[in-house]
Amino acid sequence: MRAISVVIPACNAAATIAATLASLRSEAEIIGEILLVDDASTDGTATVAQEAAAGLSLPLRVLPASCRDAGDARNAALVEAAHPWVYLIDADDLHLQGGLRSLLRKAEEQPKADMIVGAYRRRVNGQDRQIKVPNGYRAACLANASAYVKGDIRSVAVGSVLASRSLIGETRFPVGLAYDEDTLFWARLMSKASLAMVSQPVMVYEVSPVRSDDRFAINPVRRFLDWRRQLRTLTDCNIPMSALKTREGLVALKIARVHYARGDLD
Repeated sequence: MRAISVVIPACNAAATIAATLASLRSEAEIIGEILLVDDASTDGTATVAQEAAAGLSLPLRVLPASCRDAGDARNAALVEAAHPWVYLIDADDLHLQGGLRSLLRKAEEQPKADMIVGAYRRRVNGQDRQIKVPNGYRAACLANASAYVKGDIRSVAVGSVLASRSLIGETRFPVGLAYDEDTLFWARLMSKASLAMVSQPVMVYEVSPVRSDDRFAINPVRRFLDWRRQLRTLTDCNIPMSALKTREGLVALKIARVHYARGDLD
């Protein structure tokens, strides 16, 4: 049964997209469509993806866009998603064989669940690190959302979650943020989701510490204020302000640590 819409935002991802698509080949029987948002690429990303998908017999559809924003690119694909389940993965990450099947199988075993969270492996600068297994989730959806925002529950990675299209509904990623847009999206989903967990690693999450820290080092005040404005909109899904303020403190501390480590103390 082709039950899943896969969403991949891609901006100048010609060097990595073929490997990402190849990693999905083993799940072809349950993938109904792969929506690749080619976000203003100038390196032939779409052509590389189309050639790779044709060779892998994957149902790729390229959506040209000029979002210049990963969240907005994902949003463009969410509007187009046609299948009951949605799986998001970035264009430089890798799916692990059997991962999607294990997520979908858990959904079938727990039919009330509409958000399935799997484990993932972190790969830092090309070196495999520890496997991150989801834990700490409860039956109460709002408690999960609050704990997630506060950092009491292990962060999920884009690529480790299968969410029902009905759960996502009109929920979208915030646009124009330098960081943490995925946290805000997942928190909104968790505030109304029935969660289930899979301890099997389902993907490899590629991490570049330098690139990650750069997001906090450039225009830190403006970027923080833009992010905080979006964070505080989570009160409309009843996440307590106390949880949001805890998140503010965590992100402010991260910014301070990056600047301190780089010797930027002005």
